[in-house]
Amino acid sequence: MADSTPPILVKHQDTKAFVVSLLEASGVPKKNAEVVAHGLVAADLRGVDSHGINRIPSYLARIRNNILDPKAEPTLTQVTPVVAQVDGHNGFGFPAAHLGMETAISMARTFGIGMVSVKHSNHFGMSAWIVQQAIDAGFMSLVFTNSSPALPVWGGKSQLMGVSPIACGAPGGENSIPFILDMAPSVAARGKIHKALRRGEKIPQGWALDENGRQTTDPAEALKGVMLPMGGPKGSALAIMMDVFSGVLSGSAFAGGVTGPYDMSKPGDVGHFFVAIKPDLFLSLEEFKERMDILYQKVVSSEKMEGVERILFPGELEQLTEKKRLKEGIPFVHAEVDALNKEAERLGVGKIWQSPS
Repeated sequence: MADSTPPILVKHQDTKAFVVSLLEASGVPKKNAEVVAHGLVAADLRGVDSHGINRIPSYLARIRNNILDPKAEPTLTQVTPVVAQVDGHNGFGFPAAHLGMETAISMARTFGIGMVSVKHSNHFGMSAWIVQQAIDAGFMSLVFTNSSPALPVWGGKSQLMGVSPIACGAPGGENSIPFILDMAPSVAARGKIHKALRRGEKIPQGWALDENGRQTTDPAEALKGVMLPMGGPKGSALAIMMDVFSGVLSGSAFAGGVTGPYDMSKPGDVGHFFVAIKPDLFLSLEEFKERMDILYQKVVSSEKMEGVERILFPGELEQLTEKKRLKEGIPFVHAEVDALNKEAERLGVGKIWQSPS
């Protein structure tokens, strides 16, 4: 049954400090703990709760089961002046991804473009925070990753491809916002199924099939079955593309070999692929920004179809949510807070929220 009580609001600063304390107590170096916390809290602020700090219990379980190395430091190998590879050494995906995009940006600053492949990594949360890393530095970007099997290939019925997000972004102009696309090739992200299960909620019809191939609104049954690709063969092809660029190319697991963050059987061996691009390669930066302004205004001022109040630019809804949550706090249901506080008790650190006595 869904939790009908009002959500608990926690300030983003307190949320981040709480995550850092849990990770440090679990053996994660402070610098890496802060990167993980940044990525998770960024998701919660943007309203992508399926990829926020509620991932922490599964991450900590992987540490306790010796599936993920909390102390691992990603290492960098330069391949060419514009190509590098990061080895995550089975540590958290967040530091490996941060180093990968940081390196891609550095190469692009000098040569116009930078490309980094990441191998032997783990789940890095919401892709948009890595896109934002590039935008904050003034760069366009592509962010790919593969993931554990959850989708059938088109025409198949068993899990093979991951619900692997395709993400990209570009800085905005003076009168526009940045373009940020972060989407799964499935009808919905698999993390939303886990979120519904945690909260005791149903999922919409058309998101997933149970293990017998029937449509289901039960998240527990959906996790036993398969997610449905968006657009049929188109979503299936995008999922395969993510595996080519992230898994096959990097030397990490692919073709159903990636282990998910809720699976305690073996390391994830996730692969990522990042590209950073200077936006003024073919025209001046001023002209690029002016053209982004025009694009933004054309999109949001388009003639609206019946029943639509406002047209939003990709990433704009999340930006509006972020502004609201920065001011009001991040909402968590009681079941989520209880699970996080249980981890705090286990590790002997302060709780994220204490019920008033």
